Amino acid sequence: MAGDSTSQQGTRGGWHSGRFAHTFAAIDLGTNNCRLLVARASVEGFDVVDAYSRPVRLGEGMALSGALCGEAIDRTLEALDVCAAKIARNRVTRARHIATEACRRACNGEDFLTLVKARTGLAFEVIPPAEEARLAVASCENLIDPDIPHALLIDIGGGSTEVSWLRIGRKTDRCGGLSIELVDMTSVPWGVVTLTESCVVGQPRGEPVTRARYDDMVQRIRVALKPFCARHGIGGAIARGEVQMIGASGTVTTVSAHHLGLKRYNRTMVDGSRIGRESILRICDQLSVLSVAELTTLPCIGTDRADLALAGGAILEAICRQWPAPMVRVADRGLREGVLMDLMRRADREADPRHQGEG
Repeated sequence: MAGDSTSQQGTRGGWHSGRFAHTFAAIDLGTNNCRLLVARASVEGFDVVDAYSRPVRLGEGMALSGALCGEAIDRTLEALDVCAAKIARNRVTRARHIATEACRRACNGEDFLTLVKARTGLAFEVIPPAEEARLAVASCENLIDPDIPHALLIDIGGGSTEVSWLRIGRKTDRCGGLSIELVDMTSVPWGVVTLTESCVVGQPRGEPVTRARYDDMVQRIRVALKPFCARHGIGGAIARGEVQMIGASGTVTTVSAHHLGLKRYNRTMVDGSRIGRESILRICDQLSVLSVAELTTLPCIGTDRADLALAGGAILEAICRQWPAPMVRVADRGLREGVLMDLMRRADREADPRHQGEG
């Protein structure tokens, strides 16, 4: 299966043309997680046919060695074997598979993806941070308030944190609708994996980090965010009530689930929910004094997220202190959804006689 694969377009129209003629797949291979979505188009967007997510920790140890290590590679290959089987079983006809920070940074990233192609048949495209930002924006369009002129979209990843500054308006053509301009973005070289390995490596699982170490983690992120804030006058825009904030990451969804008091994670309740800044800061403060062992006992954190929860909380706290927007809209969606929307739009263009022959 190619990284961006196509099949011969049928000649039937209506529900059998464009996006409705295909089964789509998207894999997002990040520093921490491997995520797959298989979907078919629906009137309101798409219906998920199959999905898979596994915390493979591909970037584990990379902060020190600069390379993807053997155990992380083995875990990831096993996960991608599952993805390839699901894609084949669902007879996917359009797909795009993307790799992000770990494969961008690693000196052996290209060799690893060559190995992936030989073993699984899956071809991956290593995308730059700007493309990450564009896809994240595409996935969150229907969570944006058209009456607030700017938006900050925050995506806390494993290897980096992407922040997008958006200008929001309404289209002036007869169709109307939402106008979103990606004005600028920044990629902070700290994510939940890289910050954990840099600041809390070797920390005993039964002991919480000191307040000084946690505050240092928060400060590292704030220092990295300040030039972007100053360049666009974001602080002033927030003070004028002109900025909405959207958080699209496992950290934000976990904090939201904790805020909602969920005993078991429920995407339907979390995606699109809102959480106030003061509630976020209170939860981050509560988590900061817990050891990894204590974090594993909390609902919606557990063993899968506990090792990285402290770093995630520090990044989110830094963002909320740097940019005091009163409310954060929570998005349980990300790059996979953005890729699927792109694939469906492309299928529509290729099926439209007015666009046939275009590249």
